[in-house]
Amino acid sequence: MSLATIRDYQADQWRSTAAEVLGRLETRHFINGAFTDSVEGGRFESVNPATGDVLAEVSAGTSADIDRAVAAARAAYRSGSWAKMPPRKRMKILYRFADLVEENAAQLAVLDTLDMGKPISDMLNVDVPLVAETVRFMAECIDKVDGSVTNTANNAMHMILREPLGVVGAITPWNYPMLMASWKFAPALAAGNSVVLKPAEQSPLSALQLARLFAEAGGPDGVFNVVNGMGEAAGQPLALHMDVNKITFTGSTEVGKLMLQFAGQSNMKHVGLECGGKSPQIFLSDLPDMAAAVEAAYCGIYENMGEVCNAGSRLLVDRSIYDEFVERFVAEGKDAYQPGDPLDPGTSMGPLVTKGDQQRVLGMIESGKSEGARLVFGGDAPQELEPGAYVNPTLFADVRNDMTIARQEIFGPVASVIPFESAEEALEIANDTIYGLAASLWTRDIDKAFKLVKGIEAGIVWVNTYDSGDFTQPFGGYKQSGNARDKCIDSYKSYTQTKSAWIKLSNQ
Repeated sequence: MSLATIRDYQADQWRSTAAEVLGRLETRHFINGAFTDSVEGGRFESVNPATGDVLAEVSAGTSADIDRAVAAARAAYRSGSWAKMPPRKRMKILYRFADLVEENAAQLAVLDTLDMGKPISDMLNVDVPLVAETVRFMAECIDKVDGSVTNTANNAMHMILREPLGVVGAITPWNYPMLMASWKFAPALAAGNSVVLKPAEQSPLSALQLARLFAEAGGPDGVFNVVNGMGEAAGQPLALHMDVNKITFTGSTEVGKLMLQFAGQSNMKHVGLECGGKSPQIFLSDLPDMAAAVEAAYCGIYENMGEVCNAGSRLLVDRSIYDEFVERFVAEGKDAYQPGDPLDPGTSMGPLVTKGDQQRVLGMIESGKSEGARLVFGGDAPQELEPGAYVNPTLFADVRNDMTIARQEIFGPVASVIPFESAEEALEIANDTIYGLAASLWTRDIDKAFKLVKGIEAGIVWVNTYDSGDFTQPFGGYKQSGNARDKCIDSYKSYTQTKSAWIKLSNQ
């Protein structure tokens, strides 16, 4: 069934689809081409954050399951069934995989909506299409990225070969369960590696179906494995495993630092990290379009319930336009995202991923009040949506950059407006953070734009827009936001290594 068809579904159709999907749900690990129970038989609950209801009990992986998955991945890699497959054949399988993602869009969309609360409209318009696009883009890289032959003396031939790493362990977050996973497994698979994916325990269900679809597309057994489980029980053994050649991780900075330690404690495996952010949007007095700027401001923090690594949570506004900006934000942004049933296509904001996250975000809001920020709207949970883990869109004004809400990653729908007096002060405030994932600036002045682009300490800088781009744009940060670059051709290359082959020729 095409994406275009199911985009016309109404709430009752989605609820019916959800019931059907849950009725045939697979919750075991996917190892060596088959679903399988945990070695130790453990289970954990997957909970619908919109209702508090238990969706399913999922197999809980431990080091024994990681060992099985890594062994299968290593055997598949050494067999050459995937790594040495002719490039065009590997491309064909990945193209078919992308087609199957689109053909199974209803099931995949429902799983993430139920599992982590993402509005179904976001799944259909953003996540599912981009997963398929990610797989296709990385497939296209397979015969486009090559090695080289260098210019040497006549009695030598020097070749630089590009080869896969081997076994890649991927640990992915819950805020974009399928999409963030695809940013890891798609380039790793395209480059010829085998993969062991450990999805977040809050949202494990869609990853299992993706692995099944890869196998259905013709992917060899053992090449794409999924082990569910808690971070310490399954993620840590994966990161420490001596037969894993790279660990790729998206999540908190705290856990990202552990990945580096685990690599050092084990086999010095490659580590790719995409961690937290506290992204600034800088609005200068000569911004070209106030309406567009305000829309980018509230969309940049309220999209996906604010559960976005590069959420534009710090709004730095020139003092001369400060009052107008806040007034327009309230007028246009207060009701732009309304919490509701995520299975209703009209809902623009779902719940946070757990009740614990709801309480954490509400606690951050209380800290903003106690530290002197001015609460303009929101700051609470919608009572009519209990027992869901909802938080209303929230705006603070008159925020200082030393306040907790301006320094810590909230990962919720909480915006902080910070005034500044000059472009130099704005740059100082923007860089006064441990993070450096993304930023934006709004100005008509090309000189100011270039100076700020060069001065901002972030891996991504947008000018007069926010969160725009395509697959030519590397996604990754500076400082404690990590060191990886996802969603680009450099991502594909990061799952390969180079080998230098120097061949001595006869002197004739």
